Amino acid sequence: MQHTRELAVAILAAGQGKRMGNPNLAKVLALLDGKPLLGYVLEQSSDLAPNAVVVIVGHQRESVAAFVAETMPSASCVVQDQQLGTGHAVQQTAPVLSGKQADVIILSGDVPLLTSATLQELVNRHRASDAAATVLTAHVPDPTGYGRIVRDADGTLLRIVEHKDATEGERAITEINSGIYVVKSEALYPSLDRVSNTNAQGEFYLTDIIGILQSDGAVVDAWCAPSWEELHGINTIADLEHASELLHKRSTT
Repeated sequence: MQHTRELAVAILAAGQGKRMGNPNLAKVLALLDGKPLLGYVLEQSSDLAPNAVVVIVGHQRESVAAFVAETMPSASCVVQDQQLGTGHAVQQTAPVLSGKQADVIILSGDVPLLTSATLQELVNRHRASDAAATVLTAHVPDPTGYGRIVRDADGTLLRIVEHKDATEGERAITEINSGIYVVKSEALYPSLDRVSNTNAQGEFYLTDIIGILQSDGAVVDAWCAPSWEELHGINTIADLEHASELLHKRSTT
């Protein structure tokens, strides 16, 4: 059967990057081997030949939007005025994407090392299982701070537990939520409307849609990436240096 569904990409690029040491530069414009982090993510997106790419901008929005316009003129930008969490950020793409029957890949503008092959496999898996949402996961050497993937005996995703809410047993799980998802647009926006911000941070978390969809009886899948290093996110200068080492290692193997 041929897939008639569209493919769309939403990129979270509104964050400030307080620990990057340069308050005047949006985190996604920090340079990794001479190229802004967001440049890598736009390339990953472009390789998938999506029908639409939407970048969510906020902090330093003019410079981020200018970079997007220059790098991928076909992409559009939407503004997240207040940083009210990842769920709220993705909600800003609704005017552009909610009317489509699309599989929406949600990427982070600060995860530069993902390969388009991994993303394509994630989309294939999502479509093959006809899931409402598919979470990209990875087994990592140190899962501290990440949401853990709790599966049943058959390997079916039961839930995602945030580190601070996890029991000792759950903290021993090394499979983590990468924060990267593919979600059917028809499931994404209605579930985002139901996310609440009654948590310590007062934020709307994208992760909450997983529990919402599961409580509706929708199929939610989780696919483990072959290489956890691809999911290395950038929060500090040290992360940037590590990413550069991983890039160099990749180009020599």
